[in-house]
Order: sequence, then C-alpha cells, then structure tokens
Amino acid sequence: MEIKKVSIIGLGALGILFGNHLAKRMPKGDLRIIADKERIQKYKNDNVYCNGEECDFHYVTPDENCQPADLIIFSVKSEGLHDAIQAVRNHVDDNTIILSALNGITSEMVIGKAYGMNHILYSVAQGMDAVKVGNKLTYDHMGMLCFGDQKSGIISDKVKSVSAFFEKMDFPYQVDTNMEKRLWGKFMLNVGVNQTVAVFNSNYGEIQREGEARETMIAAMREVIALSEHEGIQLTENDLNYWLSVLATLSPEGKPSMAQDLEARRFSEVELFAGTVLEMGEKHHVPTPINKKLYDTIKSIENTY
Repeated sequence: MEIKKVSIIGLGALGILFGNHLAKRMPKGDLRIIADKERIQKYKNDNVYCNGEECDFHYVTPDENCQPADLIIFSVKSEGLHDAIQAVRNHVDDNTIILSALNGITSEMVIGKAYGMNHILYSVAQGMDAVKVGNKLTYDHMGMLCFGDQKSGIISDKVKSVSAFFEKMDFPYQVDTNMEKRLWGKFMLNVGVNQTVAVFNSNYGEIQREGEARETMIAAMREVIALSEHEGIQLTENDLNYWLSVLATLSPEGKPSMAQDLEARRFSEVELFAGTVLEMGEKHHVPTPINKKLYDTIKSIENTY
C-alpha cells in the first residue's frame, strides 16, 4: 500500500516537528492536523512556528468528513490519549496504519483496544532535543522515529509501506525488529532523563556530565532494568549505554518535556514514569527507592500549583 494521506493528532513538540517536515513535502490537503475548533482558531490566530519559520498546516476538526488516512501519527500527551482516540475516528478505515509517538509503554495497547491491534506498529521517537514555548518550537536535532512490528524478527508489508513513505519524505527513521525491547529502552531513558532534569531544574547538559544529577538518572534507569527482567524484556547495561549515547547527541541547552511542564506549572507525566515503576516494583517485590524519591519530589512541586 502506498501512503498518501497522513493525519497527525497533537501539536506538541513532536507534532510540530513531524508536521512541519512533512508539510513541506506533501500536497497541503494530504497532511491533516486534527484539532477541535477552538484550538484550530488559536493556531490560526497566533500561528505555529518551527525554528522561527511559520508552519503551513491544513487543519481539520474531528467531526469533519474526510478521506481516511493511510497513516495516523499520535503525538499527544498521555492525559489526552483517550480524547485523541475519539478524535481520529473519521480517519480510520481497514487499511489505516497507526504510529504512537507517546511516552511510556502502554499507548499502543490503549489505541489497539479501540481500533484493533492489526492497525498498530510499535514506534519510538528518539534523539530529538525540541523545546516548545507557547506556539514556538526550536530544535537542533530532529532525531528519528524507530518503528516495527509487534512480533519480533519480522518486517511486514505495513512496515515496508511506512519505510517507503519516509524514504520519499526524507524523514529520518529506523526499522527495528525487536520493538518491545526498544519501547522499554526508551521508557528507561525517559524515567531517568525526564524526571532527573525536572527535579534538578536543569537541562541535558547537567546529566551529560559527571555529577549528582547524572548518578541519579542512571540509578533510576537501573531500577527499570531490574524490573524488565521480571517482565520478560531483559534490558542490560548494554542497553543503558546505548541510550546514554543517544542522550550524548542532544543539545546541552535543551530539556525534556517534563522539565518544560514544571517550569510552566503544568502537571507532568510523572505517573507514566515513576508511577509505573513504583507499581511494577510493588508487583514484583523489587525495590525502587530512586524513583520513589523522584516521584515524591515531583508531586511535591506540583502540589504548590
């Protein structure tokens, strides 16, 4: 199947990053940004910018009749996932492929429960250092989307279709034949990086160099490694080192979404990260003291709002 119609739900950092790249290479009507009327009006009034350039997006409301998408990319925050699932309903048909760029390890299952797991390819967004302030996004490194089949060791026609489309769009990507481990690896990175930078009120540079923040981050990541063994994933120190090498490529002045949330006094995705770790730790009787400390600290900050 050739991918021609693409829909994106969520204009956070990743939505703007991906959307701006694709909008320059696709017929305007073939890339749809799904949003409610109020958001669309705000986007049109204030404009949306990517590295200082105004984005030329084609917006559609959830109830607008349109040709189903060949590819849907979810790039909302976790708390907006259920609303987003309803918002894309007019864009899904039997052949639609769905990629979720959400953090965590559960969004694919949630989307699959609504539309069927046969639509889902596992995916991970990594290597980007985008910072969004208001309606303006800036980045040095676009990173890439890693994706693949739910079952390890195969490359399906769906994966080949998305690969061909990304090649045509000059969109950075990588196909992984063990996506479950990749999802857990990115989860491990987020648990360490997002929460540590937020708690230390810092940036990537703080955890790229030796010191207390980096030690905290790595200790939090190692708690995920311990849990992965009980979940049949088997992350290792080699995986930790791989993700630390990804971290090393990011702009030192950049910062992850959780740090940006706390600075803006928005509620964060701490339940998705430390909250999940604590829940699994209790389930498997695995101690997770570093994530408990990070969880308590972030909750304490949010309680001052």
